[in-house]
Amino acid sequence: MLEDRFYLISRVFEESSEEESNWHYPACHFHESLNTKKRVLEDGLAEVEEELGKRKKPLRQPINPKLGDMNQPLDNSAYNNPNILSRLPGDLIMTCFLRLSRSDYGAIASVNRTFHSMIQDLYKHRRRQGIMEHWIYFSCTALQWQAFDPYRRRWIKVPQMPASLTETFTFSDKESLAVGTDLLVFGREMTSSVVLRYSILSNSWSPGVVMNSPRCLFGSASLGGKAIIAGGITNNGEILNSVELYDSETRTWEALPPMNRARKMCSGVFMDDQFYVIGGMANEREVLTCGERYDMKRGSWQLIPNMSAGLSGEHGAPPLVAVVNNVLYAARYADNIVMKYNKEKNTWKGLGKLPERSDSMNGWGIAFRACGERLIVIGRRGPRGGMIELNSCVPNGGKTEWKTIAVMQSADFVFNCAVMGC
Repeated sequence: MLEDRFYLISRVFEESSEEESNWHYPACHFHESLNTKKRVLEDGLAEVEEELGKRKKPLRQPINPKLGDMNQPLDNSAYNNPNILSRLPGDLIMTCFLRLSRSDYGAIASVNRTFHSMIQDLYKHRRRQGIMEHWIYFSCTALQWQAFDPYRRRWIKVPQMPASLTETFTFSDKESLAVGTDLLVFGREMTSSVVLRYSILSNSWSPGVVMNSPRCLFGSASLGGKAIIAGGITNNGEILNSVELYDSETRTWEALPPMNRARKMCSGVFMDDQFYVIGGMANEREVLTCGERYDMKRGSWQLIPNMSAGLSGEHGAPPLVAVVNNVLYAARYADNIVMKYNKEKNTWKGLGKLPERSDSMNGWGIAFRACGERLIVIGRRGPRGGMIELNSCVPNGGKTEWKTIAVMQSADFVFNCAVMGC
């Protein structure tokens, strides 16, 4: 066991439901219990040896772990045997790890230094092979974030943001964005802009890189390890049409061609590998119904008239939009209707209601996001408050059938939300 052991993912601290999750699980699992770890590894190594000799037998898929296993020390006797490890080439170890859930990576990293050093590269391999699990991150208080793993129905403990932040940051408008293995939170300290970065690799907060043109109330979306931020408003009140691209691997910002219209309080999504900006405000009173599409290959913008008509209002939140399987959906908060967008006709069609208990103030206080193959709504549970409820549905073109996947006691106003897929 490593003396300086630490976990590369946040620690699981609560299970939200005894019911078995029906989410599609894109990876296999580590092992059923501590008592079976050595047996599973030795059996797996036997099969690997046969695989190396004959290349016929597939590796056995480990079975699902128990929740309590995640917080108990591992029996490393099998793993620390150099003879056993020497039989496995590094690429084959990586292939085995790719079959596991990222919920298991903390336990893997604590086994030995070799495994510990492989975790960061493991995420890069997952991205290249299209392996992705989506965790939901949201904040209902100024400096505290929660995370939820929908595949295993688990709440994940996220460290509190640094206590050194001033009241200016605490009470200022903040934006959030998940890109790669990082969660970025944008805010303001006195007269300057601040970016804080939470890394799942270190399970800690650190200063992030400020944009070339700092702003808030912008539209944004991420695709893999890159993200685009468009529009917004500066600390001096200037509404922007400028656009920047963020690379999470190099942690750098790059200016992109500006939009046709300056806008704040807009929304952003990726659809068909193109970036869309939807709605927003041209000034304090003019609501923009036009959208814009950025062609990533050509590096040019195209205006889309009336793309967001009716989705938001003068005093409402930015359009609540999400993309599942390259289909755009919106939550029309004026009447709590879920809408589906037709790209060819540039029209919207109603699918059904939002969850009955979802409540908002002109769209503020709830989150509407895509999470893998599902739509997610996070909001207050019941009229009395004090509880947050997570609901999901699979948008199959028919009626929206929402299912509650988690409930927790919490402040009941969702300030920020981001979904991290990696």
